[in-house]
Amino acid sequence: MALPPASLAALAAAAHVFGAPRHLELAGLADDPRAKAWPVPFSVAPVLALRGAQVAVLASGDPFWFGAGGSLARHLAAGEWAAYPAPSTFALAAARLGWRIEEVACMGLHAAPFEQLAPLMDAGARAICLLRDGTAAGALAAWLAARGFGASQCHVLERLGGPQERCRTTRADAFALADVAAPVAMAVAFAGARGIARSSGLPDHLFSHDGQITKRPVRALTLSALGPRAGELLWDLGAGSGSVGIEWCLAGGRAVAVERHEGRLAHIRANAQSFGLAHRLQVVAGDTAAVLADLPAPDAVFIGGGASAALIDAAWARLGAGGRLVANGVTLETEAVLAAAQARHGGELLRVELAHARPLGRFRGWEAVRPVVQWSAWR
Repeated sequence: MALPPASLAALAAAAHVFGAPRHLELAGLADDPRAKAWPVPFSVAPVLALRGAQVAVLASGDPFWFGAGGSLARHLAAGEWAAYPAPSTFALAAARLGWRIEEVACMGLHAAPFEQLAPLMDAGARAICLLRDGTAAGALAAWLAARGFGASQCHVLERLGGPQERCRTTRADAFALADVAAPVAMAVAFAGARGIARSSGLPDHLFSHDGQITKRPVRALTLSALGPRAGELLWDLGAGSGSVGIEWCLAGGRAVAVERHEGRLAHIRANAQSFGLAHRLQVVAGDTAAVLADLPAPDAVFIGGGASAALIDAAWARLGAGGRLVANGVTLETEAVLAAAQARHGGELLRVELAHARPLGRFRGWEAVRPVVQWSAWR
């Protein structure tokens, strides 16, 4: 794809030009003494070290959509940089396939784990994924097949917008392309399995845990009381398996899960990884009271275990206007703590009593589970 006049003028005026080897070659700058390849692993430090000089950066398509533009702009003042975007890989892929891009998930998996696709995968859904290299295309197809999405249609899109552009289609479980060339993206029409439900209260078996988990019905009530919103931060204190924090992140938020038991920390990390949320959920090891002061201010707090008057008051003090605090308890002692918290801070007390149908001789009967007392309050 030919560069527009503004981009060509910026390149001509630059004293230094950074880019991937393929970009420098496409721009005819591979042997230019001004040309510098990006370091591996990627870093914007060499560009920032030349601050004040005339520097041009070659990046794929739209530099502010999984590109170098956002990484650089956060370090520079508004008048220090200019951008000349070209059609992104996402736009080119959608144009080749006839997909409505507003109905497609656009993912940068060139430097992120495939698991980040997990919350988006469902029969009938679509995604366009930027990939690291040609080998990653086969790896993604195998990953999809291993998770029940082998029937998914995979469009392998190589070198879009250039003279060597190529588009090929295969099922994920029949992937046999051995000569995939970078830069490459894969557009996936998911089929063959069902994805993660969007309602609160996912089945307990989806989580790795040792029995220390907020059970599905109570978790649904807990998340309803917490009221997750995109971009908000949750403290999940005494996190256990991290199930509440995981579902908070699935709703678009971020979470800090605090847990002191090493085995349960492993469960939290495993769950964050399997749900593709490791980039949204921070795991903190330690006693809750000891680490609270070092945590970023929350929008909501959930105390799943170890509730005390001191912990509740400390968490309440860190909440701003509109913040929410929810605490669950199953012992008489914790119930007394929560009743006292309501007296101090207001809010609502809820007693949850559940029973499951179980075999009883030749018939069935109700088997009660331990009641849960929930206190919830808004700041």
